[in-house]
Amino acid sequence: MTNYKHLHYFWMVAKTGGLLRASEQLHTSPQTLSGQIKLLEERLGKPLFQKRGRKLELTESGQTVFSYANEIFSLGAEMEHALRTDSKSGRSIEFRVGVADALPKSIAYRLLEPAMRLTEPVRIVCREWKLDSLMAELATHRLDLVIADSPIPAGVSVKAYNHKLGRSGQSFFATPKLAARCKGAFPALLNGMPMLMHSEDSAVQKQLDRWLENEQIYPNVMGEFDDSALLKAFGREGQGIFAAPTVLEAEIVEQYGVKVLGRTEAVWQDFYAISVERRITHPCVLAICNSARGDLFASA
Repeated sequence: MTNYKHLHYFWMVAKTGGLLRASEQLHTSPQTLSGQIKLLEERLGKPLFQKRGRKLELTESGQTVFSYANEIFSLGAEMEHALRTDSKSGRSIEFRVGVADALPKSIAYRLLEPAMRLTEPVRIVCREWKLDSLMAELATHRLDLVIADSPIPAGVSVKAYNHKLGRSGQSFFATPKLAARCKGAFPALLNGMPMLMHSEDSAVQKQLDRWLENEQIYPNVMGEFDDSALLKAFGREGQGIFAAPTVLEAEIVEQYGVKVLGRTEAVWQDFYAISVERRITHPCVLAICNSARGDLFASA
């Protein structure tokens, strides 16, 4: 009889494209994975992978096994979903969602909140992580959805679909005291002023850098932040001008006591719901997509 643990290891290696990536997601060593897959090959009497340079490719037998493994583990996920969403049991729907760590927390809340307003009670389980790690969780059906500010990364070998929710330009904020020091019109008033930036690997920061260079604006960068909430906290204390999505403008002004210096559509963030479903059927995901497109990003 097939050892389903060995089959799951094989499936993960095939889906992620290599032993190293699969071992990171399964929290085991590449050597252990290789040994388990070797046992599966011995049990089936067929080689499942072949080496092409540094890459592992599925053999013809491997493709057949992978096809069956996909069905097996997809059915397992459907069974879990059916049990979680059985309204007759009187239990709440469990909605497991991953939030990319680069996503502003206010955006994440406003995107997810409609799922909590469904007629059926919903129990939401949130995981925050790097997008590529969340994609592995989605592939193995540990998550129902991933919310991110970028589409599926090009190097990720996961069969999933991007559902674009909307786009927002960027607004620039400063405390009243700092704003009083700004001279001239926007965006020239940013030149030479203290500014707080996102980390250099952030997609929106790369756009912002290009835009500033094109506008020949050279602010005095006071700090770089991975976490957007921490960036805003420094901005609230007057440590520098900061940028944030325009859809959050009113909320940021009220919460942080800052003023809007200006805004641009030349620097933007796109927001995505990523799922293994091409056609969305999950009630929570439907609520999120409909609300985002019809409310949060409607003006954009």
